Amino acid sequence: MLARPVVAGEVTSEDLTALPEADVVILGELHDSPVHHLNQAAAVAALAPSALVFEMLSPGQVQGLSELEREDAETLGAALNWAESGWPDFDFYWPIFAAAPDAPLYGAALPRALVRGSVAAGPAASFAEAGGDPVLYGLDQPLPESQQTEREAMQMAAHCDALPEHMLGGMVGAQRLRDAAFAETVLDALRVHGPPVVLITGNGHARTDWGVPFYLARVAPEVSVYALGQLEEAPEEAPPFDGWLVTAPTERDDPCAAFR
Repeated sequence: MLARPVVAGEVTSEDLTALPEADVVILGELHDSPVHHLNQAAAVAALAPSALVFEMLSPGQVQGLSELEREDAETLGAALNWAESGWPDFDFYWPIFAAAPDAPLYGAALPRALVRGSVAAGPAASFAEAGGDPVLYGLDQPLPESQQTEREAMQMAAHCDALPEHMLGGMVGAQRLRDAAFAETVLDALRVHGPPVVLITGNGHARTDWGVPFYLARVAPEVSVYALGQLEEAPEEAPPFDGWLVTAPTERDDPCAAFR
């Protein structure tokens, strides 16, 4: 395995072509930021990954893709049925695929019904239903109380204070479930193809304190990981990433309007 990166801190767009070497590179994003996807594409082109893992794709979506279907954005978007996925426009993501046209693709997304069901069933039962080992990933254990409280508050804020309080614990559990599933898919890709494997995912999943890097460190401590977060304003203190990049904010409608 590659040497574990030792330098953490803010990076610039120019640094994206020379990120630290690692077995797994996690490239975070705000999903609706075109700039973030262009930055990811620049990093992917420089890293030349052995495999690309996407939060946005399921295993079924990538299974059986042909070389012909990956030649242009329109054809690949149609093959992935992206328009029905609920993610931002495929044109945002196409540069990432084009940056590594020959890299095997992995979909890390769990079935939506399983994720929704985990809010009530809990992450351990749902991970087991998906074929994973919840004990290995620690999903059978509760979070430290302080972390649980912090994450529930973050879920409430992310949903514009519109969630019923009794749902918050289950929402945090669903996030834990997805983080563990993403980590497991990354490790599958690493075992088959070797390093470096790149994961494309949201900033929340890229967090080193409790996101995918946390689970990778738990189940495969020999694997080196570099996690990059992309922000739209300078943080007051070091955020929970190995490196972070501050970009101009994206113009967007009020995200809370729908909740009103």
